[in-house]
Amino acid sequence: RKRCTVMVVSPSDDAYYYWLMVVGSAVLYNWTLLVARASEPVSTSLQRRNVLLWLVLDYLCDGVYILDVVVRLHTGFLEQGLMVKDLKRLRQTYVRTLLCKLDLCSILPTDLLCLTTGLGYTPLLRFNRLLRLYRLFELFERTETRTGYPNAFRIWKLVLYILVIIHWNACGYYSFSKVLGLGSDSWVYPNASDPAFGSLRQRYIYCLYWSTLTLTTIGETPPPVRDEEYLFMIFDFLVGVLIFASIVGNIGAMISNMNATRAAFHNRVDVLKHYMQFRHVSKGLEQRIICWLDYIWTNQKTVDEQDVFRSLPTKLRAEIAINVHLDTLKKVWIFQDWEAGLLVELVLKLQLQVFSPGDYICRKGDVGKEMYIIKDGKLAVVAEDGVTQLAVLTSGSCFGEISILNISGSKMGNRRTASIRSLGYSDLFCLSKHNLMDTLQEFPEARAQLEQRGQDILQKEGLLENVNLTAGEDLEEKLEKLETSLDQLQTHVARLQSEFASSQLQLKQRISVLE
Repeated sequence: RKRCTVMVVSPSDDAYYYWLMVVGSAVLYNWTLLVARASEPVSTSLQRRNVLLWLVLDYLCDGVYILDVVVRLHTGFLEQGLMVKDLKRLRQTYVRTLLCKLDLCSILPTDLLCLTTGLGYTPLLRFNRLLRLYRLFELFERTETRTGYPNAFRIWKLVLYILVIIHWNACGYYSFSKVLGLGSDSWVYPNASDPAFGSLRQRYIYCLYWSTLTLTTIGETPPPVRDEEYLFMIFDFLVGVLIFASIVGNIGAMISNMNATRAAFHNRVDVLKHYMQFRHVSKGLEQRIICWLDYIWTNQKTVDEQDVFRSLPTKLRAEIAINVHLDTLKKVWIFQDWEAGLLVELVLKLQLQVFSPGDYICRKGDVGKEMYIIKDGKLAVVAEDGVTQLAVLTSGSCFGEISILNISGSKMGNRRTASIRSLGYSDLFCLSKHNLMDTLQEFPEARAQLEQRGQDILQKEGLLENVNLTAGEDLEEKLEKLETSLDQLQTHVARLQSEFASSQLQLKQRISVLE
């Protein structure tokens, strides 16, 4: 028999997100145009003149709603971090939720009641479609996690909420004015027979303007006259204070959060400037520091990667570091043949450092404690006069590995063999000697390969002394003998300690007897 396979959709897939965009568009259509068509401002001008267009759009959205129910029946969910894909279990879980009931209510063909009530095709009978609003919220939530500009998206989302609330209130104002009588007093909408207020565009803009002034509590609208109008205004003011004011307050808070990083950085800069003035730092050094601060802010390098990654587990921290820095590490010629596991270990130990124009990264003869990999910028290998450039190092180059390896036979030992200075602003990855050696202990072949390459470089530059090839083997044999002798000495010392403790105990007993 052929086995029938059913595809299960994961909420984290791109296809599911694109489907949410389609459903969200249908929900937004119903929450804006459906309400506008059902209200009195546009029922005669918009609904009746474009019945065929609305029929196509309405039933197209209904089709999207029905397909969305099918998608929900095939949407997996996480249980203890594992995706549940059992179709029977997915259906049972979905049917028991409140969202399933809302979905079923939103696709009920309530618009067929127009055949029995005699009201005609009216959008009021389709208001159950508004129950699918939660899908629009889900779209917003997933977009906020996907976008690279979350604060800007939050502001756009709140602006959309404001426009929808104003739109609903504008439609309600005109409908209420229609019930009370258009032009019956100064508060309601003017009589539509007036040419200045008769067109659809003029009616909608006037109601939108009135709704905006009322909900923002700006006022300057005609005062109410009847008791019903007072009650309507009280309700609008409550909506404006409780909902509208909170939304506007959230926008202010988000704008403040967007500028929080800038404010914190400039506060640090101000404190540093004050300190330099208080300590009478020279103008040249002060200008260099200010230029460096301006560079790291312009290039968005004020974020400390260690602080950002501290809340993540080691596995995710490694994956982020690999995605960000592994390409740079692969450009280094000494690492090109190394296995992936070693490169991953090295990536986690890289530290980013920024150097200003003219800064010396290292000087010839200094003790080498770290090696450097150029991520961005240009460095110059300079002569002892500090001016003559012997070579220029660019992105992907590395230096300092010879001094931290301390290769036997090197005339420089663990000293730097050249002076290197930054030509402009340079971003370098720093790898300390301690971290490199700890990593190479797990990969002896890579360590031997690195030392061999270092010997080749030193021999090419004439900095390697002639040493006996078997000296290394003899040294290993001597080390093994020393380790054996050390083990024997430790055994003898342990035995002597036990004998000493025993004789000391006997001596104490004899002294006690004599006393």
